[in-house]
Amino acid sequence: MLGSPYRLRLNRVVRLYTRYKPLQPRKQPKPARWTVVVALLGLTALAWWWRPHRIPVEDTGRLPKMETPVRTNAAVTLIRSKPAAPLPEEKPPVKPARENTSALSSPKPVIAASTNGPIPFVAHPVQDIFEAQVALVRRGISSGSIDGVAGSQTKAALAAFQKMEALPVTGALDPETQARLILSTPVLSNYFVAAEDLSRLQPLGQTWLEKSEQTRLDYESLLELVAERFYCHPSLIRRLNPSLVWSNVSVDSSVTVPNVDVPVPKSKAAWVRIELGRKNLQAFDANSNLLVHFPCSIAARVDKRPVGELHVAVLAPNPNYVFDPDNFPESLEARELNRKLVLPPGPNNPVGTSWIGLDKAGYGIHGTPRPEEVGRTESHGCFRLANWNADHLLRLVVLGTPVIVEP
Repeated sequence: MLGSPYRLRLNRVVRLYTRYKPLQPRKQPKPARWTVVVALLGLTALAWWWRPHRIPVEDTGRLPKMETPVRTNAAVTLIRSKPAAPLPEEKPPVKPARENTSALSSPKPVIAASTNGPIPFVAHPVQDIFEAQVALVRRGISSGSIDGVAGSQTKAALAAFQKMEALPVTGALDPETQARLILSTPVLSNYFVAAEDLSRLQPLGQTWLEKSEQTRLDYESLLELVAERFYCHPSLIRRLNPSLVWSNVSVDSSVTVPNVDVPVPKSKAAWVRIELGRKNLQAFDANSNLLVHFPCSIAARVDKRPVGELHVAVLAPNPNYVFDPDNFPESLEARELNRKLVLPPGPNNPVGTSWIGLDKAGYGIHGTPRPEEVGRTESHGCFRLANWNADHLLRLVVLGTPVIVEP
């Protein structure tokens, strides 16, 4: 038990504590946890009730089955019933075909596979020198070996055509000439190599003696054969077939070639004219209509060029050739042989594949083993033509046909 002094001190402390106790801040009561839970549930229910895209409940009390949304040009919509038939697919507008109003801009031939067969060829005026050369050949007018180059022989051929058609003679492929030179069939075609073509090939002897010992002076290469058969320069055949390996061509190989279709002579030539100055040969019918025009080579020496009227005396297809050393004084071999040789026929025979003898001894019109040089080189006296032109002239003339040689 405390004494009186201590009791007094304790009572004083109690009175002081009781006096300052109201000055202390009171603690705020914490809200109950269940109140927070109820508030959150209420907000969730309110948000679900007022959502913007409510799906109504059908009488069955179940939600309707959701189908795949269909995307249109507008917003995404939901299909709740059988969808309507889809719209037809839009197709791009078809551009109208461009019409050709110019006669000189007609489309070139096109062969395209289709269910109805190949597209038919559309006849059109020639578009360039190569087409002009092919179109002229079909009319019997030769520009030499077809090469697509506008050289002097092509100009002479165009001039002959212009004169025949009563056009201004310019020698150029002008618009008037183009309009008259019409291609009625494709300018190119395919040639399939035959076994006979390959069997003909053989090397050509280098000397007169070696050539005389061969059985035939035929083509040395397939390129030479194809080029001569289709009246063109070997370089043109190479350009038309850039991927073809000529040393490895087999039977049935396809070769692109000019589509030359020489007309069948409707009548015989009434007379033939050779113009030495222009280096060309022309044949005419009885009414002086031009039948053929060919470039030709003439004698190198002026005194070897006969002038005046001659006549056809001999017609010999696939001729052999008699080599006379006296006609080749410049040849060392000829001087050493000192005797005549007979060379067998063939396209590489010195007189080619046709011989048209004239009534002047030693003179004639014939082919040549180098047709691309016709009109650019000179002979010992005869008139040289490309083999195919010599063959054509052989079918036009008869024994006695006049051949007029003009300066």
